[in-house]
Amino acid sequence: MTHIFATINLKGGVGKTTTSVALAETFSAVFSKRVLVIDLDPQTNATTMLIGEERWEALNKQGRTLNWLFKSAHDPYTIPFQFDAVVQRDVSDVLPARSVELLPASPDMMSIPETLYRGEFGLRNPYKLLADALGERLKDYDVVIIDCPPTLGTITLNGVHLSDAYLIPTIPDVLSTYGIPQIERRVRMFAHEIGRAVEPLGIVVSKFREQSITHRNGVRRLREETLAKTALPVFETVIPERDALSAAPEYLDSGRTLRQKYGDAAERFRALATEILDRLDAGPQRKAA
Repeated sequence: MTHIFATINLKGGVGKTTTSVALAETFSAVFSKRVLVIDLDPQTNATTMLIGEERWEALNKQGRTLNWLFKSAHDPYTIPFQFDAVVQRDVSDVLPARSVELLPASPDMMSIPETLYRGEFGLRNPYKLLADALGERLKDYDVVIIDCPPTLGTITLNGVHLSDAYLIPTIPDVLSTYGIPQIERRVRMFAHEIGRAVEPLGIVVSKFREQSITHRNGVRRLREETLAKTALPVFETVIPERDALSAAPEYLDSGRTLRQKYGDAAERFRALATEILDRLDAGPQRKAA
């Protein structure tokens, strides 16, 4: 069985990518899961966090990123996307996380048109390109994490179309949480349109400052008001703001442990991963073909 979920927030800088990568590494290192990270964000932060800038730059020059998939969908002169030429194995600088693989992003994805794509035999569904390209390959993984850009456009909806569930990491302040009802409504309407459920896993509070009255009130508001308005539960585990988390995105060639990378937040990510697996096991799962 393969669990597939997207991480989404319309606000940047909320810890979305760090949460995605930390969960991937934790699922692998602690729970021995086979994990695929799909980086759909043209900022490429998940990509460089997992393989470093030097390796990513070489791949990008060779066109071996997810931009190939989207480009081949609307450019008749581009050869079809090849999964094995793009997927990166032996990623992550966390030494015990040896079962994480990556489909890297590219800044060139920012130029992907928001219009319909034309295939060889006519118009194609622009939101199903990722699902069509990866469908059979997903059976090789226990967990697939899709790091989406901070929009609800074509690229993000490709991630949603592939997913069975979604996760919203957020700082507990007004600006970071403002778009949450819009995300829930948009995903719910889109799921209805494609004819299947995409379940809300819930909200993850990130970069939490315990001494901040604003943050404490924000968590309370999320647990009470947001749940009542959107049916989005808030995870019990809260990810604190830590210096180690700010430095975690820098890839180290020497390798390290989860605790060396994330400090004491490594235990929080382990607790969060446990909560997520419990919810995934209780909810929809995608059968491997």
